[in-house]
Amino acid sequence: MPDSYGIIGHPLGHSLSPVLHNWGFRENGLDAVYEAWPVRPFELAGFMDRVRRTPILGLSVTIPHKRAVMALLDGLGPRAEAVGAVNTIFWRRDELLGENTDVLGIAGPLRGLGLKVGTALVLGAGGAARAAVAGLRELGAKRILVANRTRSRAEALARDLGAEAVDWEHRAGLGAGLIINATPLGLAGDMENLSPWPDDAPLAGAVVFDLVYNPLRTRLLARAEAQGCMTVSGLEMFVHQGLAQFEIWTGRRLDPDAAKALLLRALGG
Repeated sequence: MPDSYGIIGHPLGHSLSPVLHNWGFRENGLDAVYEAWPVRPFELAGFMDRVRRTPILGLSVTIPHKRAVMALLDGLGPRAEAVGAVNTIFWRRDELLGENTDVLGIAGPLRGLGLKVGTALVLGAGGAARAAVAGLRELGAKRILVANRTRSRAEALARDLGAEAVDWEHRAGLGAGLIINATPLGLAGDMENLSPWPDDAPLAGAVVFDLVYNPLRTRLLARAEAQGCMTVSGLEMFVHQGLAQFEIWTGRRLDPDAAKALLLRALGG
C-alpha cells in the first residue's frame, strides 16, 4: 500500500494541497498518496487516534484545528512552539510532532521582495495571523499591529507574540506600510465578495499581502492593484509553506517555480 498523507480541516473544498503534494510524490517517484479529510472539531481527537493506528505519515492542518491539535501531539517544533499553532504534523521515530511552516510561507515571499518592514498590520487573530506575526518578527519588523473583530483575541495574540493590538474599527488609519490579510474574508465561496478593508478607505501605497489564495486575485488585491500598491498573492505563501512541509515529510526539495506553475494551472490563472 502507498504511504498515506493528507490534510485535515473543515471545510476543505478550497484546498490545493492534494494537487501540490501528489505532484511532488510523482516527481520524486514516491509510492505515496495525499488525500483531503474533512474533520469537524468534535471529530478531531478520534481522527488523531486513527493517525497513530494506521499510521498516517504526515498531515497538513488548517482551520479550525491549528491550535486544538497541539494537545494531541507528543511535541512541537520551535516555530510551532513560538507561534502556538500547528500546520504540519510528522513522525520522528515513534513520536508524533507538530511544526509550523506557515511562518516560512509569510517570511519567504517578503524576504524575496527585499522589503524593510517598518510598521506592519496583521488582520485576523487565528493560526494564520499568529504565523504572520512570527514571520514578521523573523524579518525584523519594527512595529507589528494586530486587528481583529474580537479585540480580546487580538490582545491575546499580541501578548503571546510581542505585537500590539489595535481596534478593528481603526485599522484603516494606522499608516501601516505592509498589510497582511490573515482572515478568510475573500475566500472562494460565501466570502468571495467580502474584503477585510473598508470600501471607503484608501490603502495609501502599502504593500498588501493576502493569504487567501483561492481566488488568486481577491477583492482586496484587486483594490490594492487599482490603487497602485505592490501586492503579494496568497499563492506565494501556499507554495513556500507547502514545499517546506514536503521536505519535512520526505527529505526531498521541490522546484518552487514548477510548483507555482502547477498551481496556477489548477486555479485557471
